[in-house]
Amino acid sequence: MKKYDNIIGIDCDVTKSGVAYLEVATRRLEVSALTFPQLLDYLQNVALDSDVKGYSVVVVVEAGWLNKISNYHTAASRGGQRIAKNVGSNHEVGKKIVEMCRHYGLEVIEQKPLKKCWKGKDGKITHEEIAYFTGLTGTTNQEMRDAALICWNYAGLPIKINTNK
Repeated sequence: MKKYDNIIGIDCDVTKSGVAYLEVATRRLEVSALTFPQLLDYLQNVALDSDVKGYSVVVVVEAGWLNKISNYHTAASRGGQRIAKNVGSNHEVGKKIVEMCRHYGLEVIEQKPLKKCWKGKDGKITHEEIAYFTGLTGTTNQEMRDAALICWNYAGLPIKINTNK
C-alpha cells in the first residue's frame, strides 16, 4: 500500500458529512462536519494546496454501497421505508463525493465500512474511545468520529482499546 503524507477520511451524510484530516507523520488529526457545498470547497482547496506544496494526499470515503446488504435495520412499514430512503441518499452523496474528488485530481479510495465493535450504540465508536488512541479533543458527532477512525485505520496507526472501567 502506498504511503501518504496526509489522509482525509469522509463519513458521508446527506446533511453534514464527517471529515477528518490526518497528518500521518505527526498524527495531528482535525475533524469537522461539513455540508456538501462546504465539503466540495474544502476538497478543491486541498487539491490546490497539495499541488502547490507538493505533499501527497488520499481521500478515503466510507462506501456503504460496496456492501452486498447495505440497509441493516429491523424497522418495518413507513419507518423501514424512511430508513431505506436515507441509506440510499447517503450512498448517493458518497458516490458524488468520490466523483468530485476524481474531478479535482485527488486520489480517492472507496472503503467498505469498518466493523462495528465499539462500546457505543449499535457498536459505533464513542468519543472516549477515539480520543483514547488519537488524542482528539473537543466535542464530536458520530460522523466525525467515524471519519477519524477511517483515517487512523487507513494510515495503519495503532488502535488501542482502554480496558479500564
